Amino acid sequence: MNKLLALAVLLLFSVAMGKVFFDEQFDAGWENRWVKSEFKEDNGRLTLTDDGIKTSEDARFYHYSVSFPEFSNRDDTLVFQFESRHAQNLDCGGGYLKIMPSGFDAKQFNGDTPYAVMFGPDMCGSSKRTHFIVTYKGKNHLIKNDIPCESDTFTHVYTLVLKPDQTFQVLIDNEEKRAGNLIEDFDILPPKMINDPNANKPSDWVDNPKMADPEDTKPEGWDSIPAQIADPEAKKPDDWDDDLDGEWTAPMIDNPEYKGEWKPRLIDNPAYKGPWVHPQIDNPEYAADNNIYAFDKLSAVGIEIWQVKSGSTYDNILITNDVALAKDRATEILTKQVAQKEQKAKEEEEQRLRMEEERKKREEEEASKPAETKEEKKDGHDEL
Repeated sequence: MNKLLALAVLLLFSVAMGKVFFDEQFDAGWENRWVKSEFKEDNGRLTLTDDGIKTSEDARFYHYSVSFPEFSNRDDTLVFQFESRHAQNLDCGGGYLKIMPSGFDAKQFNGDTPYAVMFGPDMCGSSKRTHFIVTYKGKNHLIKNDIPCESDTFTHVYTLVLKPDQTFQVLIDNEEKRAGNLIEDFDILPPKMINDPNANKPSDWVDNPKMADPEDTKPEGWDSIPAQIADPEAKKPDDWDDDLDGEWTAPMIDNPEYKGEWKPRLIDNPAYKGPWVHPQIDNPEYAADNNIYAFDKLSAVGIEIWQVKSGSTYDNILITNDVALAKDRATEILTKQVAQKEQKAKEEEEQRLRMEEERKKREEEEASKPAETKEEKKDGHDEL
């Protein structure tokens, strides 16, 4: 089944099961749909491969976008899913995509172009995470706790599900990696409660549980004990010459009698009131919002990434309200991963066999070399 026929079947299926707002399965006509930004003169070029579009130039930014009919996920589920592979063993760079509202200039698309959601893997050195950023009132908000990502060379499917109850799911290869709530997992809304700006800790508040014992006194002679003393076991060397070497003095050592600086012992503080807790009040800047998840006039997908080493591929970008449809699509895509792992295992086994064969060959060649006899050694010595 070719891609166009598969897409037609999918769209017919989605009429009954849900809505497909955008579905990109890259084919020969992809460049007629996607726009390469001219914002940077040295923007990297994406090329078509069997695994979808591919970053083809090292140490480049990539700015591409595609538009489609506007939709809103208000009062509906939003599923954003795509297939990604970093066969080049990506060491530093992004692999994420963006959903964007209408009204932007595709030819000038760049990192400052407003977007609704940014989602996907991002790796650099030991930092490997799945980016999840939502925009609220013009400000981008990154999830507070990092979500892991896959950093091997196989195909993976990244899925984000946003629901009208403000909950979300992040799945990789149909396995949940994080689930949560936009209110709790993001610093989007200001806190409900804040410290009362008119409240201050009383000047007589005692928050130290211990105090110096006023009845404890320093023992007599405490300060007269020196920290160091002359080593009583040291002896003047027999060859010491006072005229040449100066007056001999014994080396100093730590005084075992020295007890350090005297401090009175501590006792429970009878005036202790416990830690002072700042009174809180309702935050006048807080306003509940049950529509953080909702975005209107969504109409584009953007690729805006930086990669040191090129070779990442993208395919099967899907935006829908149908979770089951996305799951089925991911299951189908993951057959690629199975084949890739089998191929890698096959190549590793072939390499192992080659190395084993080379080892045996070296051993046989070594064993076939004629050994030097004792007589040959003797004759050689006689000649010398």
